[in-house]
Amino acid sequence: MSYGFLDIATTPSVRAMQAEMGSAHVWEQFAGDRAFDRFGRNEMDFIAARDSFYMATVSETGWPYVQHRGGPAGFLTVLDERTLAFADYRGNRQYISTGNARANARVALILMDYVRQARLKIFATVELLPAEPDSGLAGQVLTPGYRARPERIVLLHLVAFDWNCPQHITPRFTEAEIIETMRGVRERLAGLEDENARLRAELALAGHRECEQ
Repeated sequence: MSYGFLDIATTPSVRAMQAEMGSAHVWEQFAGDRAFDRFGRNEMDFIAARDSFYMATVSETGWPYVQHRGGPAGFLTVLDERTLAFADYRGNRQYISTGNARANARVALILMDYVRQARLKIFATVELLPAEPDSGLAGQVLTPGYRARPERIVLLHLVAFDWNCPQHITPRFTEAEIIETMRGVRERLAGLEDENARLRAELALAGHRECEQ
């Protein structure tokens, strides 16, 4: 049966390694159907909440290159169940990922949710388009008010995706997540401070009355 992502990732050398490590039977006996060639609501929501991802390309000399991409949550836009897009803004002008993608359109992405220890892996092909400000696509992808100059729009056509297990993912929190998590603590602390001030005032008033008697 199909297991979309692993059907692509499992090469002869990978199978040999699985056999050597005693895990080949796990995948040889897999009886389900996990083509995973289109995003469901769970994946779309997960992608829309991300503020970064990692993208790997391969050069013409065979060297892999991994690039971190970041922006406001949702900057990696879900256009439909098989297409993602993001704006490629001017950076250090090395153009390694872009050059690699022109020579080999295959890319791999990893999207992380460190708080919930979740990891989404994606195989896709890249299409590079001009960043025309008046186009409908630019309106969906460009970040309003962002000062950097958009040089192109990167379309990612889904081939397969897979979810990883949460093993070995160390939880990490962004500043915004910490602020949100601590909101309840701050509200509770403010309530306790108000209660403490009220009790002090009542004690002071009671002491004042005793002195007058």
